[in-house]
Amino acid sequence: MNPYLFISDEVRAAVAENRPVVALESTIISHGMPYPQNVETALSVEATVREHGAVPATIAIIQGKLCVGISHDQITYLGKKGLSVNKASRRDLPVLLARGDDGATTVATTMIGAAMAGIHVFATGGIGGVHRGAQSTMDISADLEELARTDVTVVCAGAKSILDLGLTLEYLETKGVPVIGYQTDELPAFYCRDSGFGVDYRLDTPMEIAAAIRAKQVAGLTGGMLITNPIPEAYAMPQSQMSACIDQAISIASSNGIKGKAITPFLLDQIKSLTEGKSLASNIQLVLNNARLGAKIAVALSSLS
Repeated sequence: MNPYLFISDEVRAAVAENRPVVALESTIISHGMPYPQNVETALSVEATVREHGAVPATIAIIQGKLCVGISHDQITYLGKKGLSVNKASRRDLPVLLARGDDGATTVATTMIGAAMAGIHVFATGGIGGVHRGAQSTMDISADLEELARTDVTVVCAGAKSILDLGLTLEYLETKGVPVIGYQTDELPAFYCRDSGFGVDYRLDTPMEIAAAIRAKQVAGLTGGMLITNPIPEAYAMPQSQMSACIDQAISIASSNGIKGKAITPFLLDQIKSLTEGKSLASNIQLVLNNARLGAKIAVALSSLS
């Protein structure tokens, strides 16, 4: 028994009975958008997972426990605390657990919690990656290393477009992480459907994806898989507009000395302002879209295993 791990009764029963479960992160609640949209979005994502036949398992650190499957009250608690909640990646876990602190789990830490609970599918917005200028700053998200080591499939809208997408793909290739395009040959770029970069493989149905996950499990291959799911066309933003906004946001961050774990929430907030709130609406829709696909994959995987 792990004294620092809490799994809700619903999630524990679903995993034990081989029913489909989808892990969800909590950074989007505290750091991804303002209150009350953060709580509304988190609850909508959970509802979307249920509507498509799977059990949602939102993961967070609550009073020093890595909780897999938190309550509506706990989601509201994290949403109201907002940026005062620790943004928790792998390196933060030992101290936060020992201190009994709260933490909002990043992609990396959500993968850790999902793997501990026996959950194989995780739906999020976008992953972190290699930041622009990483040749000199060495700013590379821990999400990529977690994908290389932890056996969880991540469904996302690609890497965040504030990153160096080409270097992010090179890093994932080096680490042996397959990048799958769902009904697309091109890597989505979060707010945009296109990036100019290709994916490793295109798979067009949840069952095809589930079969690849199952083959990986049976073969005993370690590490995760990345499923990239383009934002719905109605909510996609023009690539030229987003590139200009991102360049401006990065310039503002640089002039203010923003770096490290603070850079992504800062840039996303700047982009929201520069797009007059349109990027926030797109962000919400792409997360819901990924939750739908994640649930469909989890259902298909459950039927295979």
